[in-house]
Amino acid sequence: MRAFITGIAGPILTDEERAFLRDAQPWGGIVFKRNITSPDALRRLAGDFRTAIGRDAPILIDQEGGRVQRMGPPSWPKYPPAAVYGAIYDRDRAGGLAAARSGGRLIAADLAAVGIDVDCMPVADVPAAGADAIIGDRAFGTRPEKVAALAAAFAQGLADGGVLPVLKHIPGHGRATADSHQKLPLVTANREILEATDFAAFRPLAELPLAMTAHVVFTAIDPIAPATTSPAIVREVIRGWIGYRGLLMSDDISMGALSGSLGERARAAVSAGCDLVLHCNGNMDEMLAVAAATPRLEGEAARRAAAALAAKRLPAPIDLPAKRAEFFALIGDVWEPAQGSA
Repeated sequence: MRAFITGIAGPILTDEERAFLRDAQPWGGIVFKRNITSPDALRRLAGDFRTAIGRDAPILIDQEGGRVQRMGPPSWPKYPPAAVYGAIYDRDRAGGLAAARSGGRLIAADLAAVGIDVDCMPVADVPAAGADAIIGDRAFGTRPEKVAALAAAFAQGLADGGVLPVLKHIPGHGRATADSHQKLPLVTANREILEATDFAAFRPLAELPLAMTAHVVFTAIDPIAPATTSPAIVREVIRGWIGYRGLLMSDDISMGALSGSLGERARAAVSAGCDLVLHCNGNMDEMLAVAAATPRLEGEAARRAAAALAAKRLPAPIDLPAKRAEFFALIGDVWEPAQGSA
């Protein structure tokens, strides 16, 4: 297999996409709202993806809750943004952690039922004053120790439901003053501040099986390249100071923060130390370029990929209706949209 994850264009695989998956052999796939019409159709799409590629490939989704929820009403419940768990935590630490675990567990049940086995969550970014709103309420809070505790609880809920969590956006997107979907953010804080705040939230989460990089320049470590394409940041911060040993994927390389051709971006991410390149938009010309530029998944990257998949386990038994009722009752006085959840 090759060291990339691919999106596809719509809710049904085209013949061209089937041939691409068969020939390019990406490690896995990722789905977005454009790919989703109903639970049955999404389940078929997941099965068709795996049939086309010829193995039980991982399928990813960004299902955080709040603003970033690809599967939603009327087929699936709305879930709160991470900040809601943080608000509960502030008044009752144990209650906040229990809510985060429950949110992760319920989302995992939704995903597993349609054949999705990897969720790009939890977000461990720590927002700072003056930062762009792209993170905002997607964060669990503004204190690293609180963010790490809630992120760990949410990840545990996902894992208990048989879904692998992806830690993001390592080593931190919370201080960025621009949305990396549009342009490249520069963070000029010194290393001492970064290690006490942005990076600190990720350190207790270093054992999670998968993580996604930030398209953010940290000038104190590398004044030019964002974390995704910076050997210094991957080596010194992600693998070094944070101590992350799991499978490291890039954020979407088609985002506006990165420059160069898609092939150049893919090669730069791999050269920097990313094990996998993520490409999301389903544009076939770009998909072909990314596939051509990424190497076979081998060596340490292959070992980390195998270890990540080995961390997946069968879902623990759960009374879903009772768990849903308990969860939405718990968050109902903190999050108003809970009243309209399916």
